Amino acid sequence: MADILFLSDDEFEGYRKLIYTESGIHFTQTNRSILEGRLKERLRQSGIQTAKLYLNKISGNKDEMKVFLDAITTNLTRFFRNQPHFDAMEYFVLPEILALKKPAGDFTVRIWSAGCSTGEEPYTIAMLLSEKLPSNFKFEIVASDLSLKCLMTAKEGFYDKTRVVGIPDTYLKKYFDHSESGYRVKDVLRARIRFDYHNLKNASPWKNFDVVFCRNVLIYFDEAAQTTVVNHFWDSMTSKSFLYIGHSESLFGMNTKFEFVKTKWTTLYKKWI
Repeated sequence: MADILFLSDDEFEGYRKLIYTESGIHFTQTNRSILEGRLKERLRQSGIQTAKLYLNKISGNKDEMKVFLDAITTNLTRFFRNQPHFDAMEYFVLPEILALKKPAGDFTVRIWSAGCSTGEEPYTIAMLLSEKLPSNFKFEIVASDLSLKCLMTAKEGFYDKTRVVGIPDTYLKKYFDHSESGYRVKDVLRARIRFDYHNLKNASPWKNFDVVFCRNVLIYFDEAAQTTVVNHFWDSMTSKSFLYIGHSESLFGMNTKFEFVKTKWTTLYKKWI
């Protein structure tokens, strides 16, 4: 097989443009080596000899494009990642939402985990809501990702013991079945989450969310794509709702209608119209 550790500049530009068009993910010279390394592995798996031939293949094959986008995305997550976000959820966001819903007779909290990776985030949210929502309320969670492989892991809900670090013991005993090989999320909790494929460059097929989590995802997009994604979130949310992004991410300077919110625990954004 040809050595594609170093793409030609023309090849890199071809991949870079196609990836951006299909997903909004922005590769630069800084992270070029990441693309090259993962492309090399994909060529090995597919048996295609050159980067140029593979570029031609994904240009005309939507299924293979999905596999390729899966291969080049980074999926780093863990249960209760950034605990202050969940503290703000419990002590600030939920009380605000419940105060609005009770008078309206709406007893369902709707949440979207966008870029859910292998499922740790939506399962964390589901455990928190199961514990903290009043008994007369229910919740619905949609969890989406660009990676089909990650979605399969998330749907299965099985994690080895190194992956459940950070889950409170009471939650681990209540919401997971333990075996010698690891921990599996109980069916009753898995049934509360809908896992589905979604490309964030496209408008959301789901609406009326009270909370959207999209943490550590916007960093992979350039400013134009970030604005598109954030505006899609706005369109998918209720008139009084909240948006979480990563602690190192910001909407500052972006053409968006979201308002900045600083709480005792963390910062987030709200749609309030």
